[in-house]
Amino acid sequence: SVGTITCNSSSTTYGTSSDYRLKENEVLISDGITRLKQLKPYRFNFKAEPDKTVDGFFAHEAQAVVPEAVTGEKDAVQTTHYTSGDTIPDGKVVGDVKEENVIDPQGLDYAKLTPLLTAALQEAVTEIESLKARLDAAGL
Repeated sequence: SVGTITCNSSSTTYGTSSDYRLKENEVLISDGITRLKQLKPYRFNFKAEPDKTVDGFFAHEAQAVVPEAVTGEKDAVQTTHYTSGDTIPDGKVVGDVKEENVIDPQGLDYAKLTPLLTAALQEAVTEIESLKARLDAAGL
């Protein structure tokens, strides 16, 4: 099993495989803040919803920092073809090119950013605690 989707009357849970018995070569993330600072969060709207502004990332930029979170290739396009369920114009048949250069968009699994965010926060908390201890020791 590589994961589950569980639904009940009030929520949906996406369970990604996380059992330690499935993993090996684990190393703690020690450069969380450094990597986190490379991410570029934006506020933007999707072209399909011009009146709705959201927060997020551009997949191709996040790919350099957390490649496992990104699917697809930057600037990929595809060609679509007529299928038997389509309304096919005169002179065209099933299998003919319907549309060329259709965007094949990249995706970003935001959940896969969680380990990096957690590591960066832990590093920041450790730094804060160290600074507090220094201030306390100095009587400030």
